[in-house]
Amino acid sequence: MNPNQMAVQEAARFMQEHDRFLVLSHVSPDGDATGSALGVVLMLEQLGKEYVVVNEGETPSKFNFLPRFDRLYNQRKQPLNETFGAVIAVDCADESRMGDVRSLFASGAALLNIDHHPTNDHFGTVNLVRPDAAATAEILFDVAEAAGVSFNEELALCIYTGLLTDTGGFRYSNTSPRVMEIAARLLGYGVKPGDVAERCLEEITFAHVKVLRRALQTLQLSHQNLVASITVSAADFAEVGAEREDAGGLVNYCRNIEGVEVGVSFVEAEPGVIKVSMRARDRVDVAVIAKQLGGGGHAKAAGCTIKGPLSEVQQKVWTVLDDAVGVKFNE
Repeated sequence: MNPNQMAVQEAARFMQEHDRFLVLSHVSPDGDATGSALGVVLMLEQLGKEYVVVNEGETPSKFNFLPRFDRLYNQRKQPLNETFGAVIAVDCADESRMGDVRSLFASGAALLNIDHHPTNDHFGTVNLVRPDAAATAEILFDVAEAAGVSFNEELALCIYTGLLTDTGGFRYSNTSPRVMEIAARLLGYGVKPGDVAERCLEEITFAHVKVLRRALQTLQLSHQNLVASITVSAADFAEVGAEREDAGGLVNYCRNIEGVEVGVSFVEAEPGVIKVSMRARDRVDVAVIAKQLGGGGHAKAAGCTIKGPLSEVQQKVWTVLDDAVGVKFNE
């Protein structure tokens, strides 16, 4: 048995040995985080376990088609008073990505850390971290098999959603033969790929269009046109009546410009708190940049959250990017 298989077995035992769990994913959850968290919930139900599934803030409503979505607690709006001795964290690149829900951990809590980010700092009591996996959902597929869980349409839908979103609709370079094999198996349980793609990748809110219109007015090229960036301020959100989730995907407009190596979005969902998202083409490892700024992620998709005035945050990012692309911001 190789180390990966042993780690999968250890994760399965963790679920089998404890009785009541706190399940969480990272702040500002995406499709892999949400699909994986709810996939864990479905596995625990089959194992006869109790659970509470929570995030620090709101989970994007576009994922409300996933089973047990209505069980997700928003810790900001529905603060829990209970503490938990067994915790399962999915898709969290580092401990800080769990956010304020860490206040729900009992002293000495056992923590199962399931993730695929190369920047993961192995913060768990048990760590199942596989940077070779395209998504945390891919790892959960193996855990479900090891735990003796039966696949059905609900569990397949959660795992498929994680695979679909973290591979960009099976377009990114992390789309491996194994990812396609797993996806094909999941379709056999009744998952409707067109419906999932429509909800996760195609459908947008009108508020998103209004935010996009504001954001495109800030689009700028820098670093000899190797970097493109876009900005959304807290005032923009207030003036167009949008929420943080309405700014999802803006960074891709920057990265997709011909000749651009790194796309960056600065999203100030609340005053003085800037979510920085970065997407790279070939030459730059944005996970390294994000790590320097207190965040993490993948070589081609990473991010961080920085507190401070927007102009100061941008300057911090430009300073790190200067070295990464070999050209200064104003050159």
